[in-house]
Amino acid sequence: MDADFIVIGGGIAGLSAGARLAAHGSVMLLEQESALGYHASGRSAALFEPNYGPASTIALNRASAAYHQSADGGVLIPRGLLLIGTKDTKDAFAQDRDSMQLHEITLDAAQGHWPILDTTVVTDAAYSNAAQDIDTDRLLGHFAKCLRGNGGTIATNAPVTGILRTSLGWTVTTPQGRYEARQIVNAAGAWADQIAVLAGLDPLRLSPMRRSMARVPAPENMDVKHWPMLFGPGENWYAKPDAGALLVSPADEDATDPHDAYADDLTLAEGLARFEAHVHYTTKRLLASWAGLRTFAPDRALVIGPSAQDSSFLWCAGQGGYGMQSSPAASQLLADLVTGHPSELDPSTIEALSPKRFG
Repeated sequence: MDADFIVIGGGIAGLSAGARLAAHGSVMLLEQESALGYHASGRSAALFEPNYGPASTIALNRASAAYHQSADGGVLIPRGLLLIGTKDTKDAFAQDRDSMQLHEITLDAAQGHWPILDTTVVTDAAYSNAAQDIDTDRLLGHFAKCLRGNGGTIATNAPVTGILRTSLGWTVTTPQGRYEARQIVNAAGAWADQIAVLAGLDPLRLSPMRRSMARVPAPENMDVKHWPMLFGPGENWYAKPDAGALLVSPADEDATDPHDAYADDLTLAEGLARFEAHVHYTTKRLLASWAGLRTFAPDRALVIGPSAQDSSFLWCAGQGGYGMQSSPAASQLLADLVTGHPSELDPSTIEALSPKRFG
């Protein structure tokens, strides 16, 4: 055997899973691209908001908080989150306010956070200071360092072209060679269903969804560094500061096949228009644009644990837009399931995350 575990995927899911498992056995991580975190993980808005997501994701977020605060000296940076609404979006505003446990604030207070808000349009505002930026480079690097520090190996430019079940485990074929292990961790993001099919297992009907982002200049003569993230009603756009500029996303979820995603110009324009309808700001140029694929299971909860068809095939997939913030607890759960160690998560959460929920 080359390893105890072959981890397929070098994004946040694979790196965090590999780091945890390397403490319990030998790990070989395979990444198809030339760099780690190349796809969705490297294109994330990277916000830690503990109350964002379905119930099982919120449980993972909260269980991840202490790790984020301490890993490599801490990977969280204060940001805050401001939700706004208009007279036409009161229901969507109220639903988001309650689901994310935000408290309502006055329009004057909201304008204190975002001075360019158009208060002739914005009628409602709610805020939380619990939201924090995640230093994604630092977090990815931390998990890679932990993996290697425990004797794990990482191979880039190693797309998986074949998977064979053997009497002893699995043989995985790449252009760089063949690797053998007792167990496989499928952390391939948008390609996770394809990996399952290569292994002779049923796909879970995961859906890769494109999410686009534009980087635009900050308003003239304004320092945006301490502005919070700004959510539109119903999350149909959002914006946040980024290194002296603004990131604006149309919050698109366009179903697509797995690929190296790129932003659609029309989708970006529509998202920028929705943002501009709430602020005193007009986009004159783009500094950059990009897109990533956020991959969801049918019920939009993460998929963590052994396959119902073969317990030596482990899923760590379906992170959607929650991969960065949930990664410490998600990877710990995977390691606990492998080793038989009791999890700090409650049984209902573990069941809600299990691949076996799909039959």
